[in-house]
Amino acid sequence: MAQLNWKSYQKEIPDDHFFYVRSCIRQTFFPGAETALLYVLREVLKKDVFEDKRHTTCTGIGFHSDVIPLETIMTVVARQLALMTEAGYKNLLVSCVTSFGIYLEILEMWKHFPEKLAQTREALWKATRREFEVPALLTHSSDAIFHFKEQILNKSQISLVNAESGQALKGVEHVGCHYAKIFPQDGIGGAEFPRVLSGLIEGWGGELIDYPERRHCCGFGFRHYLVRANRSYSISNSKIKFESMAPFEPEFILTNCPGCNMFLDRWQYTLSEMEGKTYDSRGLGIPVLSSEEMAGLMVGMDPWKLGLQMHQIAVEPLLDKMGVNYAPKAKYHLASSAVPLPQKPSVLLV
Repeated sequence: MAQLNWKSYQKEIPDDHFFYVRSCIRQTFFPGAETALLYVLREVLKKDVFEDKRHTTCTGIGFHSDVIPLETIMTVVARQLALMTEAGYKNLLVSCVTSFGIYLEILEMWKHFPEKLAQTREALWKATRREFEVPALLTHSSDAIFHFKEQILNKSQISLVNAESGQALKGVEHVGCHYAKIFPQDGIGGAEFPRVLSGLIEGWGGELIDYPERRHCCGFGFRHYLVRANRSYSISNSKIKFESMAPFEPEFILTNCPGCNMFLDRWQYTLSEMEGKTYDSRGLGIPVLSSEEMAGLMVGMDPWKLGLQMHQIAVEPLLDKMGVNYAPKAKYHLASSAVPLPQKPSVLLV
């Protein structure tokens, strides 16, 4: 029985040949995360990752905000799958946790309500003259990073260890709600014991820090942020998490959701301006990185080409501890021109 229970916490992840769909929200907030993912998979690990420039947003944010009806989002998703089918791929690789939840929800609905699948096939054919097959395997980008974590470590000159002291860096993880809370069987470790991020921290030499509100929502919640009057509810959820983790003095936060990454990063700045405090002892805040960004650093990507200057919380303290080689003065020099220096926060040190 124990072996059967343990098997339910495992997930099959393909070794190669992915059809990749990007994240609209990640493209807006931290586009370097997707650059890192593709670089690690294609250039470092030599995996076949195909993407079609015609693919679109999944419309998940609109769906969860009651703007996009169910029938519409199913047809949009079917079009993505049609592009995958036309390209000859069967393994769908999804960048966004919200999209990941949307695909899982729709695939599960089609399984239990085949008439919905038939209606979607008909709607897609009428609209685009396209047909599709359902994916053989559905993989989130953090699944892929977890699956290849040993290979990434073997290609790396650094790890989650303090380069000077040799001590493991203390990290906390935040797993996006839509990763495994909706369909636990489709996440590594399920909803109770998710390993997709904790496995990276420990596998790359860091010390995993537990904290009471580890599974609490980051505060995004779609309507809680999109409706301006509700934003105090959003930031209060993030504050609960920060106050819960602060006594354990984590040196970084690792995420797998674009929205969570943004809110845990930028709400720290907002709270510092509102309340005059930070959640670390040095007044710098706690750096927040996605699994893709951390993997990019591991394999030697330049942090500024990776886009880490887009983060509200300065990443340099973490880079220094990890022994990452970078040029401080190049932080705001992108391509051939310099970006205007941002204004300094009132409380956070940069």
